[in-house]
Amino acid sequence: MLEKYFSLKNKTAVVTGALGLLGKQHCYALSEAGASVIACDLNDKKCKAFAEELGSNSIGVGADITNPLSLKSLLKTVRKNFNSLDILVNNAAINDKFEDPSSAAELSKFENYPLDSWNKSISVNLTGMFLCSQAIGQEMINKGSGSIINIASTYGVVAPDQSLYKDKNDEQKFYKTVAYPTTKGAVISFTKYLAAYWGSKGVRVNSLSPGGVENSQDDFFIDNYSRRTPLGRMAKPYDYKGALIFLASDASAYMTGANLIVDGGFTIW
Repeated sequence: MLEKYFSLKNKTAVVTGALGLLGKQHCYALSEAGASVIACDLNDKKCKAFAEELGSNSIGVGADITNPLSLKSLLKTVRKNFNSLDILVNNAAINDKFEDPSSAAELSKFENYPLDSWNKSISVNLTGMFLCSQAIGQEMINKGSGSIINIASTYGVVAPDQSLYKDKNDEQKFYKTVAYPTTKGAVISFTKYLAAYWGSKGVRVNSLSPGGVENSQDDFFIDNYSRRTPLGRMAKPYDYKGALIFLASDASAYMTGANLIVDGGFTIW
């Protein structure tokens, strides 16, 4: 009986940033719960190839979420293939990386952070989410229901602990840059705004704040992060699948404007 509340059978979901580490896991989760998934990222060919892995009548579509015309084309493709749009996962985001480790600490300092990098993060992490919600949310309003899930971060809730980026010799190898936590905090505020604005239209809007995911980082960072986390480890990529399905499904039917934190306890202190 309980299973029906978590089922996404006959539902259609758009996932942006679908080719990323967590983006793929979000797509797998939705597909496993019965949804047809529109896997969206910049590379159309790779999106189509990935969608073939998903089955469940899923498709891949290349799109630039910062470009309204590209999103218009995405919607045209969705309408051609599906009768409705039920779920939007705003997952696409930029998380700064510096190619040269020897200069990463200096370049990642707030005092040196480039304006171009700031503007690019704002464009993808916020404007892209805004445009996708505006375009796809209208489809949900037209049918009177839908679930929008904005992927935020623990760094949208608490400030980065810069000591995590010190190696065993106490050398600062990197600073978590300003744009990511700033934009992720804004994701949570945007979520609350839209939940209040569209509540009467039957469209629920929630955010999911994941903790750090282990992904071949330096050993010192994994150790630092794990020691700071009550569960004693970083997340595995699949650790967020259950939370995502909860937010997408009728299991969370009375939930909107919330920020669901899944972080192994990282933010409790």
